[in-house]
Amino acid sequence: MKLFKRRAKTESGSQPKDQEVVVDEQSSEAAAVPVAQQDGLAASGSAEPGMFERLRAGLGRSRSQLSEGLASLVLGKKQLDPALMEALEEQLIMADLGLETSAHVLELLRQRLDRKSLSATETVMSALKATLVELLVDQEVPLKTEGHRPFVILVVGVNGAGKTTTIGKLAHRYQREGRSVMLAAGDTFRAAAVEQLEAWGQRHNVPVVAQHTGADSASVLYDALQAATARGVDVLIADTAGRLQNKSHLMDELAKVVRVMRKQNPAVPHETLLVLDAGTGQNAVSQALEFDQTVGITGVAVTKLDGTARGGVLFAIANKLKRPIRFIGIGEKAEDLRDFSAQDFVDGLLDDQ
Repeated sequence: MKLFKRRAKTESGSQPKDQEVVVDEQSSEAAAVPVAQQDGLAASGSAEPGMFERLRAGLGRSRSQLSEGLASLVLGKKQLDPALMEALEEQLIMADLGLETSAHVLELLRQRLDRKSLSATETVMSALKATLVELLVDQEVPLKTEGHRPFVILVVGVNGAGKTTTIGKLAHRYQREGRSVMLAAGDTFRAAAVEQLEAWGQRHNVPVVAQHTGADSASVLYDALQAATARGVDVLIADTAGRLQNKSHLMDELAKVVRVMRKQNPAVPHETLLVLDAGTGQNAVSQALEFDQTVGITGVAVTKLDGTARGGVLFAIANKLKRPIRFIGIGEKAEDLRDFSAQDFVDGLLDDQ
């Protein structure tokens, strides 16, 4: 693997600077990764004004289906009856919670209403919101990258789910937190996948380990881990292939990637992050279970919640996969990749009634 420089234009029109986009696995020279100055993204966990408003706006299309449909059924009602239960189940299924999760939500709701009387201001809707938060709250576990150097995040998911965009946003986030970042272009099968990741690296001035299209993905990630370790990089984020034309071949390739990386460091990856497109509905749940069986998912990022009419699939993912939901994507801007909060998500998805 050779080291080369790419000429990058500067915003001020001054003399362009050489920028490293592919690194030599044998080089031990420190990789200086400056903090990107764009989008005004606050560090993770900061109380940036307007964050909830941005979340609520991003979930607008999902909310228009789920909230309005539920409100027409339970507005002002104080108790459940068989007809209402049946109508609620139908609405939840239509909102992509799926049959099993919808039944589970209704059972939790029934238990909540049975064990206490509603106050004068409470309604079935308020009890339903509390039930939905209860379903999600156990999966509200932020990703912590301390304790390992490099901290290796292996990003998996099918083509089109938003893996590369999520990787770029994560790189920007960690830079803003003052951490050095390196990317690995492990999707060597999809046309232009390597170039797409290199473009993200160039945008944020982050080194990218890459080979030519068709190269062995496990070899690329092995080289990247070696380079990141030698340079003392804080976070290594690795892309992977996501083709589904041959599912068994894809899963075998991912399993091989993990095996090869562990020959160098048995503890990696420290996070196997599955990126799911919320717009695919129940297919996202099937994908989650299949990827988890193959590589052992440790966290989930759910993307494109601004583009699907039904965001209820997040509840199905939480109920069936039972893995931490690290991030949700509600737009194209860097700040639209948010740490997952069960309460904020339900509040943003369901209008107060």
